[in-house]
Amino acid sequence: MSRIEPTAAKDPSAGTLYPGESPRIYRALFNVFPPYLFGGVRVKHIAADWTSVRVDYTVRPWNRNNPNRAAFGGTLYSMTDPFFAIMAYGQLGRGTVTTTMGLSREQVAEIRQATESGAKSITEHSAEIVDGNGTLVARAAQQLYVRRLPD
Repeated sequence: MSRIEPTAAKDPSAGTLYPGESPRIYRALFNVFPPYLFGGVRVKHIAADWTSVRVDYTVRPWNRNNPNRAAFGGTLYSMTDPFFAIMAYGQLGRGTVTTTMGLSREQVAEIRQATESGAKSITEHSAEIVDGNGTLVARAAQQLYVRRLPD
């Protein structure tokens, strides 16, 4: 396993999400978070400078997708879901970041039309996240899955 070391002096405004919180505390909290604890997910390491995270998932009979005896997709996704944001906030420090999102009536009409026959609709959406100065700090992308429920 390789380890990433900080290459520059640490910015005093960065490195914690809130006073007193550290990567070590976050690691401990994630490891007792019930979905991770009971799902077999373990956060093994969060770098002191918030530049890397290592997460393990051991597939067991009680935490697998039983029909095909494979890793459950939701658990695989949860291994990454919060960590890019945690690393970004840890490095950026505290402050307000803002995003504005929209879903137009036209987009909803397209989704409604695509799902009328019972088919699914998967649409792509994105948002930009900026800091208090308007500087871009992140881009987020998400797929929206919609399907009509049977009557």
